[in-house]
Amino acid sequence: MSVRTKIFTATALAAALTLTGCSSNETATEAAQSIAVQDQWIKAAPEKMSSGFAELTNTGDTDVRLVSATSSASARVELHEVVSGDGGTMTMRPKDGGLLIPAHGSASLAPGADHLMFMELAAPLLPGAETDVTLVFDDGSSTTFNAQIRDFSGNQENYDPNHGG
Repeated sequence: MSVRTKIFTATALAAALTLTGCSSNETATEAAQSIAVQDQWIKAAPEKMSSGFAELTNTGDTDVRLVSATSSASARVELHEVVSGDGGTMTMRPKDGGLLIPAHGSASLAPGADHLMFMELAAPLLPGAETDVTLVFDDGSSTTFNAQIRDFSGNQENYDPNHGG
């Protein structure tokens, strides 16, 4: 292979990698950049599990889907929904398919409805403290915010850990 061919090949490869990097970075940050998080808080809990809530507003021109979340406050964070179970009891379970946040619209994570479930708490969640929460969207982008821990005694649903396998 000639020196000229080697230089051309190296230059072409570098250009391709640069273009790939640019396009994937733009795609990876688009959803997260269009989501505003407001009124975020987490229910105080001494151990095991807790729930997180917020108002998510999409300022973008395309729908965004929240697919997962993480937090240093717990080993796992799941997106849950509350449904009417046998005999009219309210049951919470993992929400299949994530949470749609429509373009130029909003979605609520609220007590008694869709919410974040903090599983296997790392330590007690005490009123007045704050913890980090990272939301992950269907394009792989994410946004991190702090949520205040608050006392809340409402919405004592049953938990269906077997939903979805």
